[in-house]
Amino acid sequence: MSTDTRKAPTLTGLDGFFKITERGSTVAREVRGGFVTFFTMVYIVVLNPIILSGVVDGSGTMIGGTTDLTQSKLLVAVGTAVIAGVMSILMGLVANFPIALAAGLGINGLITGMVITHSADKITFADLMGLVVIEGVIILVLVLTGFRKAVFKAIPGPLKVAISVGIGLFIAYIGVIDAGFARRPTTPGSVPSELGIGGSLDGWPTLVFVFGVFLIAVLLIRKVKGAILIGIVAATALAMVLEAIFQIGPRVFDKGVLTNPSAWALTPPRLPDSITQTPDLGILGQFNLLGSFEKIGVVTAVMFVFSLLLADFFDTMGTVVAIGTEAKLLDEDGNPPHTDRILVVDSVAAIAGGAGGVSSNTSYIESASGVEEGARTGLASVVTGVLFLLATFLAPLFAVVPSEAAAPALVIVGFLMMTQVKNIDWDDMEIALPAFLTIVLMPFTYNITVGIGAGFIAWVLVKIARGKRREIHPLLWIVAAFFVVYFIKAPLESMLT
Repeated sequence: MSTDTRKAPTLTGLDGFFKITERGSTVAREVRGGFVTFFTMVYIVVLNPIILSGVVDGSGTMIGGTTDLTQSKLLVAVGTAVIAGVMSILMGLVANFPIALAAGLGINGLITGMVITHSADKITFADLMGLVVIEGVIILVLVLTGFRKAVFKAIPGPLKVAISVGIGLFIAYIGVIDAGFARRPTTPGSVPSELGIGGSLDGWPTLVFVFGVFLIAVLLIRKVKGAILIGIVAATALAMVLEAIFQIGPRVFDKGVLTNPSAWALTPPRLPDSITQTPDLGILGQFNLLGSFEKIGVVTAVMFVFSLLLADFFDTMGTVVAIGTEAKLLDEDGNPPHTDRILVVDSVAAIAGGAGGVSSNTSYIESASGVEEGARTGLASVVTGVLFLLATFLAPLFAVVPSEAAAPALVIVGFLMMTQVKNIDWDDMEIALPAFLTIVLMPFTYNITVGIGAGFIAWVLVKIARGKRREIHPLLWIVAAFFVVYFIKAPLESMLT
């Protein structure tokens, strides 16, 4: 009788480095997942310039140091793609996790709002980008000292599930809104949102969205490989045909009034005159580390950094949990592999976004679309990052994909993430109430951080009410207190100043 002592073959190359076979994936699935994640995220290259450009700061120029709107948008677009590309590649190589990064929505709007509010104080975009860099450094220190990872592990299991479910509902809502399937009513004083235009679906772009949703759903039901990518490409092709025939054009605001609501949300899906361009990297490095403290005061600057800190700190946690759950990469305690590396790269991304002059970069929940397509390793993130870098040269080509063609992927992925709701014990009020608040407040407030904060505070309060203070992790007391400050930061800032 002999014993087989042969060892399993050692994997080399891409497979060995990224552990592709070990995680039950293939190179083809990783590449496909990377493409899908890119196509669901590339809108940020168009949207970030729209949010940041067009506002004149205290120096009398727009972001990028120019007075020309087109040039400002071009600078922001290139900078956005470069930072997103580099950081996504870094996430893949360092953390081996299928999550991509780009400029954080919400944070870029907060920066523009600060410029408008404090224009009389001569605040500039570079000053505020300096605060983003400071916030990123603080986040990095919290990671290196182990505090951020400790908080991550202290989150109760039911809340981790609720965070994932809430983000699923949130990204589905984003998809529906981005496509114009639901939107803010045109009639003042009516309901907060309604179906299409005036309560009715109208316009060819909406048809593209509906077509994309049903096509991806049918392909998934029939277990067709590449369902999401096929859906995005097919919807884009349909959009281009419709635009060529009907000349729909983009939505246009004239003096604050939307004149053509049934048009494309961002850029019309037209074949560009040229598919290449030479990228201008002039925006990189446009930040002033301490300028804001001098112009708007220490208290206001500190409160701004605190807001960024909470948003970056917990948005990433929620996103990582959601992606890890969808990819089945979490351990028995709900933690992903190499948590510390993931958090380090995300922290460096915040610094890079500020130093690059394009707003804090963070992990994107849209990565879930790539995971649903099969991505399980960092190779998918590397593919997404490379595509972002190519987008700096091929921006006109990638701009062909309208948001109405990419949004169906968010809706379908949101549905798939929502299915985890069955793992929450809804009969236990101690679990159900914090979970419910976590889930519903993300889409209701359009803010992942608010949902997480409400869940943490509710968890602590319910445990106190039931006389179970000893079951509250010490770090949850601290985090809940921080969130109370976060929720009342506006009146608190007014009192302090």
